[in-house]
Parts: sequence; C-alpha cells; structure tokens
Amino acid sequence: MQYRSGDFFIGIPMKTHALTLVALWHGLGWPLIRLVVSVSMGLLFANFIEALNWTRGLALLAKPLIRIGHLSETAGASFSMAFFSGVGSNTILAEAYDQGRLTKQELVLANLFNSLPNYFIHLPTVFFLTAPLIKMAAFLYVGLTLLAALLRTVLVLAAGRLLLVRRGAGDVDAVLAAHRPVTMRQALDKAWQRFRRRIRKIILFTVPIYTLIFFMHRLGLFHRLEHVMTEHLSLLAWLDPRSFGIVVAQVAAEFAAGLATAGALLATGTLGARQVVLALLVGNVLASPVRTFRHQYPYYAGIFSPRLAAELVFCSQAFRIGSIIVVGIAYYWVTF
Repeated sequence: MQYRSGDFFIGIPMKTHALTLVALWHGLGWPLIRLVVSVSMGLLFANFIEALNWTRGLALLAKPLIRIGHLSETAGASFSMAFFSGVGSNTILAEAYDQGRLTKQELVLANLFNSLPNYFIHLPTVFFLTAPLIKMAAFLYVGLTLLAALLRTVLVLAAGRLLLVRRGAGDVDAVLAAHRPVTMRQALDKAWQRFRRRIRKIILFTVPIYTLIFFMHRLGLFHRLEHVMTEHLSLLAWLDPRSFGIVVAQVAAEFAAGLATAGALLATGTLGARQVVLALLVGNVLASPVRTFRHQYPYYAGIFSPRLAAELVFCSQAFRIGSIIVVGIAYYWVTF
C-alpha cells in the first residue's frame, strides 16, 4: 500500500495516528474528564452540605453507631453521606482532617466505617448481575459478601471503642444541636470558596496519577501482575480444580467474565453452588488489589494527599480482603 505525502503526520501514517488519537480519547481523555467532573461535583455538593451545617443532621442517622464506636459527628455525617456519594463522604473527612477536627487514627477508622454504605451502593448492581447467571447461588454469594461488610462494621466499632476517647453522653447531642442557620447565598459562597481551593489539588494530583496508571495499563504491567497471580493457583489446592476457570476469568478479565464462566459450569452440572461461590470469593480477593489501585487511588489522591490516599486505600482493601477471607473460610468449613 502506498501513501501520498499528505497521508503522513509527523512521519506517522495518518490512519495510524487517527486510531491512536481515538484510543487516547476513549481510554484516557473521556474517562479522565468523567472522573474529574464526578469528583468535582461530589466535592461541590459535600462543601455545600457542610456550609449549610446539614452534616450534623446527617450524623443523626448514624448517632447510635457513632456512640458505640466513640466516633465523632463528622464520621457519622460521612457514613450517612456514603449511602449517596463516596466522593462526598470522603470530602467531609478530608475537610475535617485538614482543619484538625479529626485525628489520623479516627480518619482511618471513619474511612473503614464507610465500607458498609459503600457496599450497599453497589449491592443492586451486583445482585441483578449475579442472579440471572448463577441463580440461587447468587443469594449465597451476595449474602456472604454482605456478612463480610457487616463484620467490617462491627470490627471498626469495636476498634473505635478501644482506641478512641469516649465522648460524654451529651457531647454528641450538643455538637449535633450546634446548628447555626445560614442563608442559601452564604452557603453557596462558602462552598464555592472551598471548592476553588480544593479543585486545584484534585487536578494537580488526579490527572497525572490517572494518566500514569493508564500508560502502565497500556504497557501491560497490570496484565503481567494478574498473570503472575493466576500462575500461582497451586496455592489453592483446596479449591475444586474445575473451578479454576472462574478464578482466572475473574482475575484476568472482570467480574462479569467470572460470573459467565460460573453460570456455564453451574448449568451443565460440572460444579455445584458451593464450589461456584468459593471460586467467586477467591476471584474477588485476588482481583481486588490491582483493580482498586487502578480505579480508586487516582480520585483518593485528589481528595487527600497522595501518601495519605495510598495509606487509606491500602487499609481499606486489606480490611475488605481480610473480612472476605474470614467469611470464606467459615463458609468452607461449615459446608465441608
């Protein structure tokens, strides 16, 4: 095939260059724009709620739990907000931490405390994706992951009760009652001022980190890491060998691929519900670290400092994976 002189752009065939631009737009440009817009909207919304002092009202919903765990009204507000917006809930914590209203210890616990509402945000999607493919086994899988989320919540409250200073019976009520009415205009002005300060940090850290992770993915670094993980399935000798395909598909591709494989094996009678559920739990544990780093860390780094974001993501995922392992082991022995 011959090219005319006008078919080249900086020494690269024009068609190849166009495909590269399309790939960059769909793989990096558009997802990055959506991420920044999503984080910005969540940040602006959380600042507006904070400016109106509604966070104290939101904290009322979680007041019984925060009393048990010796947590502050800020942690309660973040917990309630997490049912609607993960970005908003983290922004509340970041603002309080920057202002010295939260210690680092309580920040970590509050972030872990949000695990339950974060789970419920994705619960409908997970259930209605699993139910058509693995039928009744979906209730087992979703039930076990829900049990793991509840276990995490109980452990956070227990840790808070042991590690945090106990608040007096009237302390939380007094803080929740300290509501200074502000006009809508005042709230908007205050929210916009806070937003302008933080949006620079979001762009400064989120954009380069997301771009770096995109090119790491394009270079195949994450694929190689996932390949190494799937090569060491010998560590899972206790798992039915016929279910390895579910684990590999879930780690190498995505959750839906693992479900499709599980559905096919279940439908043909190759595997029972127990083997399918265990394989999905194993795939969940193995796939989480890489995918969480790729998708969660960039926006965390825009809300918190990069180092603090890494610590929070690591603690959150270690806690989540640990709880699933505990629940999975219990299910394995109970149904042995």
